[in-house]
Amino acid sequence: MALGTFKGGGHPCYNKDATLGKPIESISLPEKVVIPLHQHTGAPCKPVVNVGDEVKIGQKIGDSDATLTAPIHASISGKVKAITEHPQSTGMDGMSVIIESDSFGTLDESIRPRDNVDRLNPEELIGIIKEAGIVGLGGAAFPTYFKLSPPKGKSFDCLLLNGAECEPYLSADHRLMVERPNDVVDGAKLLMKATGVKRVIIGIENNKPDAISALNKVAKDEEGIEIAGLDVKYPQGAEKQLIWAILRREVPSGGLPVDVGVVVNNVGTAVAVKEAVIHGSPLVRRVITVTGSCIREPKNLMVPIGTLVSDIIEICGGTQAPLKKLVVGGPMMGIAQHTTEIPVTKGTSGILLLSGEEVVLKDVLPCIRCGKCIEACPMNLMPLWLADYEEASRFDDCERLGALDCIECGCCSFICPSHRRLVEGIRLAKAEIVARRNAG
Repeated sequence: MALGTFKGGGHPCYNKDATLGKPIESISLPEKVVIPLHQHTGAPCKPVVNVGDEVKIGQKIGDSDATLTAPIHASISGKVKAITEHPQSTGMDGMSVIIESDSFGTLDESIRPRDNVDRLNPEELIGIIKEAGIVGLGGAAFPTYFKLSPPKGKSFDCLLLNGAECEPYLSADHRLMVERPNDVVDGAKLLMKATGVKRVIIGIENNKPDAISALNKVAKDEEGIEIAGLDVKYPQGAEKQLIWAILRREVPSGGLPVDVGVVVNNVGTAVAVKEAVIHGSPLVRRVITVTGSCIREPKNLMVPIGTLVSDIIEICGGTQAPLKKLVVGGPMMGIAQHTTEIPVTKGTSGILLLSGEEVVLKDVLPCIRCGKCIEACPMNLMPLWLADYEEASRFDDCERLGALDCIECGCCSFICPSHRRLVEGIRLAKAEIVARRNAG
């Protein structure tokens, strides 16, 4: 069978070997966690606890009555030491709940297995997912309950689970699929029921044969669940590219997957849904990959939300070479950091500690109009013109050329022989366009 793919994209060096065969390790509860109250697309939460309160694992500590949001829960038991601004991986400080561990790891009384799962209707399932604070674990951190609720007049006919994990260095999703294929499939079945779809396709890049084999073995007797092999190409896991690669449906400009009858979730999100619905556990931990030439012991780790990067580096044996760049996420779409005193959030998929050999800064040269960025753009945009217009503050032209359709995958900057900061320019243009729209 032909492998699914899409137009454009690129082939960065994948650098996954250091953690590809490393089983997921659960770390000990940290002495302290810093849990941001805004870890998701949508409105930030407000604290529902006070300084000095004793909290338990899974207890709600932040919530909001906004339409688009996701509640926040304690990931360790202990005392709330502070509710204050703290550095985050976004590059800005954000209001956070700081909890000091009591070392007991006590679960909140609300966390208990459900014995009536088969009787839950779609609305009840979506309500459980919402209260559990589940968001997309592929990096975007979009509230899952909102994704599962189509606007009036629209519906889903297919659910795609993203197991591509096309970002270089990262292997967290790969290990989840290999080690917990039953949980992925069980989560898929719950998502099927929540959305009413009869078909689920799990898309996996073809360089993960062990994951494909593990999920095929579990899903072979499950009605409506199939595995689709994908070509190895970045950004294969982007929503619109995944939909085209598997279903040959094109999401319209400015549109969403629901416009073509599809809902897309990450395989890690499916596992989180099972844990919430079956075991009653909100999203308080996630799997991350810690790797790069600087880290002494690259690992795939299950970590409590709010664990500081500095603690994770220590768990991995510390550094073995001078650190040139610290990145949260993957090298293509991740964010470089100025400190290790930042917490893991729901959207953290990896922590990269890169050396000078991996980070080579090159001088930016004038555009030679080679068109390679246009060929590489998976959204069929013209990055060279968008970046030029942004530099000239011609934001109306940026909007006219579809800047808001840019998914910020970084393919244009990666392929550019002149080393232009194309994606950064387009990102600035997008922010300006949105700001102007909001200003009326």
